[in-house]
Amino acid sequence: MNATKILVIDDDPGIQHLVKDVLEMEGFQVAVAGDAYAGLRQIEEDRPDCVVLDVMMPGLDGHAVLALIRARGGKHLPVVMLTAAADDNHAWRAWTEGVDYFLSKPFEPEALLRFLDTLPGSTDDRARPRLAS
Repeated sequence: MNATKILVIDDDPGIQHLVKDVLEMEGFQVAVAGDAYAGLRQIEEDRPDCVVLDVMMPGLDGHAVLALIRARGGKHLPVVMLTAAADDNHAWRAWTEGVDYFLSKPFEPEALLRFLDTLPGSTDDRARPRLAS
């Protein structure tokens, strides 16, 4: 079975490495984009199963990226917003724009993994080992 493909779009190398390491340990195939434009290109080229998207990035912010994903035929592509901008206004805006899951930084990797486990094809008959809490 092919691993579920996750694209992480975040301009913070520390968050990129953290999310990539956690997801790869859990058996996901992970690609990283350091800005919105690279992320949008990778979505077109690689067709990920899910996108983990930062809100505050230079150039296009995560809200603009989400709008472009949805406008370009990605209505069913699951998008997780992972952001330090976790006030009620950002969360409300993300939900009304069609985000599938919203996590604030710092985040618990288990929360992200619980959501990703709901994706079609993310688990199979074997039990995926879990990170120690």
